[in-house]
Amino acid sequence: MDGLPPPLEGVTVVAVEQAVAAPFATRQLADLGARVIKVERIDGGDFARGYDTAAAGLASHFVWCNRGKESIALDLKDPRGLDVVRRLIADADVFVQNLAQGAAARLGLDAATLCAAHPRLIAVDVSGYGSGGPYAGKRAYDMLVQCEAGLVSVTGTPGQPVKAGIPAADIAAGMYAFSGVLAALVRRGTTGRGGPVEVSMLEALAEWMGHPLHHTIHGGTPPERTGLAHAVIAPYDAYPTADGGRVLLSVQNDREWRRLAERVLGRPGLGTDPEFATNAARVRHRERTDALVGEALGALGTDEALALLEAAGIACARLRDLRELNEHPQLAARERWREVGSPVGPLRALLPPITLPGGSEARMGDVPALGEHTEALLRTAGMTDEEIAALRRDGVAA
Repeated sequence: MDGLPPPLEGVTVVAVEQAVAAPFATRQLADLGARVIKVERIDGGDFARGYDTAAAGLASHFVWCNRGKESIALDLKDPRGLDVVRRLIADADVFVQNLAQGAAARLGLDAATLCAAHPRLIAVDVSGYGSGGPYAGKRAYDMLVQCEAGLVSVTGTPGQPVKAGIPAADIAAGMYAFSGVLAALVRRGTTGRGGPVEVSMLEALAEWMGHPLHHTIHGGTPPERTGLAHAVIAPYDAYPTADGGRVLLSVQNDREWRRLAERVLGRPGLGTDPEFATNAARVRHRERTDALVGEALGALGTDEALALLEAAGIACARLRDLRELNEHPQLAARERWREVGSPVGPLRALLPPITLPGGSEARMGDVPALGEHTEALLRTAGMTDEEIAALRRDGVAA
């Protein structure tokens, strides 16, 4: 098993992509060994490059989603720029795009057109709402799709719905596009044919809404927004500790409640008290349940509270901020941090969560500068020195 190559070594991906959904999908492919050629606009490139300058002068979204790719900057409105993309696609295994609805078709880069011309090609269309239906032409930014998919309705406090703090719709679509490519590659291995893959942000996030959706359509009532608490389990919340921290605990069954009552709350009688003995009873008396837990944990320091809960066999966690995540002892112990190159020097980044023991480590390549690989890729596409000079002179390539 030792020395196995990256699973996608030899696979070439061409991506006309922007923002998060498609770039996140293709970054997963790059981490697994695929060659990913990122086609960007000549006037600034992927607009995620301009979101912020938080990553040592680079945009944090772009650094996250675009390591390990080769960047070529082209004007696709010019037939010569579009011809370069078509040449690159002709030698590719996978094509991914998440342009505005209808734009890929106007350029002849939609999945149906490309797969008809290249039967082995896997062509992925990532959209906001899908290719048909009344929402097909709507703009689809992450927060908008979170609202349309109902995520915002179940996130927040009883008095205030809030969006997720990460681009959940983009990530959901990106992961389904990634897994769709893997499935299509397996199918091509047995049939010899590629084919289209379609993923929409709405449908991806609607799938992730499965629990509250089934709770509503089969049970008749939507789950209430409960902040950090759980809508149907108690106690399940974050509780302040004496040193200013917060500890989240989750009691999943009545046996655990009895252990919590005896070993943490110091009140074993609560384990059999009819007002608290069952989860249904504790949910009915949630405020009193939380008050009992809060009183006990509020008298302890964070480390002391966690140690006591662990000793009692109660699932618990420290409520961490992002600086604390950066220093998480589990990530350090498992050696999950690496450095990736970038135009501003090395940047700290996490290994991807897919680990394949016995094979080579994930390829965490550099974050590319805009057009960093334009010349090399133009030569790959068969362009001569004179043609390359003309493309640059006319502003078709940068």
